[in-house]
Amino acid sequence: MTVDCISSNSISNPISNLSVMWKTVSEACNLACDYCYYSRCGGQPDRIERIDSSILEKFIKEYMAITNGFASFAWQGGEPLLAGIDFFKEVVRLQAQYAPKNTMISNALQTNATLLNDEWAQFFKHYHFLIGVSLDGPKQINDARRVTGSGFGSFDRIMKGINYLRKHQVDFNILTVIHENNVGKAKELMEFYEEEGFSYVQFIPCMDFCSQETDKPGKYLITPEEYGDFLCEAFDIWYNDGHPKMSIRFFDNMASVYLGSEAELCTHRPSCPKTLILEQNGDAYPCDFYISEDYKLGNVGTDFLMDILNHEKFSKFQGMKPDLPEKCRSCPYLSLCYGGCPRNRAIDEESETHDRDYFCQSYLQIYEYAHERMVQLAERVRANW
Repeated sequence: MTVDCISSNSISNPISNLSVMWKTVSEACNLACDYCYYSRCGGQPDRIERIDSSILEKFIKEYMAITNGFASFAWQGGEPLLAGIDFFKEVVRLQAQYAPKNTMISNALQTNATLLNDEWAQFFKHYHFLIGVSLDGPKQINDARRVTGSGFGSFDRIMKGINYLRKHQVDFNILTVIHENNVGKAKELMEFYEEEGFSYVQFIPCMDFCSQETDKPGKYLITPEEYGDFLCEAFDIWYNDGHPKMSIRFFDNMASVYLGSEAELCTHRPSCPKTLILEQNGDAYPCDFYISEDYKLGNVGTDFLMDILNHEKFSKFQGMKPDLPEKCRSCPYLSLCYGGCPRNRAIDEESETHDRDYFCQSYLQIYEYAHERMVQLAERVRANW
């Protein structure tokens, strides 16, 4: 049996569009970033518990049976490398064992990179893993928040890990959390990415997870105005007189819409994608912002996968994003945003109606700021097709 593995994270399942994100070792992590849910709200676990082999095999077998040619896995944490390389060898063995002939398998893994070495990098290259590296900018910015349990900065260890990926030519991108310490430093971040040759970058606004409840809008550590200013400053550098040299996920998604396609980010698509978020113990949820009993779909270790995918809570969840606030429906930039993330919409308890996404002001700011240049960029790209 031949199984071709690919590293792209942009291809969708032609039948069910199902992708899977598994929290490999639950909350276990070797860092103690002060904005992280686990380090701010209870600390690290005493021991590491990875996904049980029986649960892993049952799920992969059932998932492969419905993939119809493409299977997408994302491994997250905590720090998924704490599961050990033998765990991931088991993963790829099971994927190959149960994948139908000519199945394309995508594995993506998000890591802080501090545990990477030659063995890990060789493994990722051989099996075409796409690696996301969490890094908040140059040393002085990163080390202010991303620290070890002893309080030491992680930058040097992260860069050492990145060098292993480069040495073995592993595909990787950079994920930067935007928080109080770097939201006003877009130029410094962009210059750092360019100096280091980081060609693929994505931004994630920092959320205050400690105060979260699934029926309340997200609370973030930066304001919509701050994030809007950040995006506009970053856009000026990214645009590069109509010849971008770097992939910034947010702006790439905007460009896709101007070129007549849909955005790839779930936040800016018409509806939420069909995704399974799996806890280390097999509990299944439709989104990592909705981890609660109200949205639990079952457990892949004890329930049939098709029963989980057909759960009424899944259908209810997927109906949330298209239920747009009135202000969104008449917005000239609706096709770029589609109301943002349902998790970020405030709810008027008296009328039970939804308000706009917390970052609506940010999106309007960057959309208006970039519109003319995005039109020009799209025209230039079409002219070269």
